[in-house]
Amino acid sequence: MTLYPEATEELMRKFYQTLSEKDRRRYAAIEAKKLGHGGITYIAKVLGCAQSTIASGIEELTTMLAPSGYDPRIRQAGGGRKPYETTIDGIDEAFLDVIESYTAGDPMQEGVRWTNLSRQEIAHRLQSQHGIAVSVTVVEQLLDKHKLTRRKAQKKRL
Repeated sequence: MTLYPEATEELMRKFYQTLSEKDRRRYAAIEAKKLGHGGITYIAKVLGCAQSTIASGIEELTTMLAPSGYDPRIRQAGGGRKPYETTIDGIDEAFLDVIESYTAGDPMQEGVRWTNLSRQEIAHRLQSQHGIAVSVTVVEQLLDKHKLTRRKAQKKRL
């Protein structure tokens, strides 16, 4: 195995830092495959990445299907925080229990309902009464889900 000159290694490191996570794995894998035996260890030292990263890149390159176009997604789908409905059991019942005595509506229009609690007050009451810590964003989503609004003072024209 022949080693790259120091200038080439520096250029490789600079280029490597500009790539996305997926492209880094694949670039390191290609460079390691070009060098043959010992290439994974050498490229891992040059680029400052783990040997397992290069191994993952080699596996990706060997299992790649026919090119189907550009895929902007770097990570697999399904990651990230799960919605509050799936992670907090009984949140709807607790929410309705908290706002039950603070809810009113328009007797002439059945679908118009409101509460006089602020989003922060609802979040605080959910925490103190039911032990459910949620943000005001989740409270806002619950208000939308149950078709409730915050009652606001209206200006009257004379």
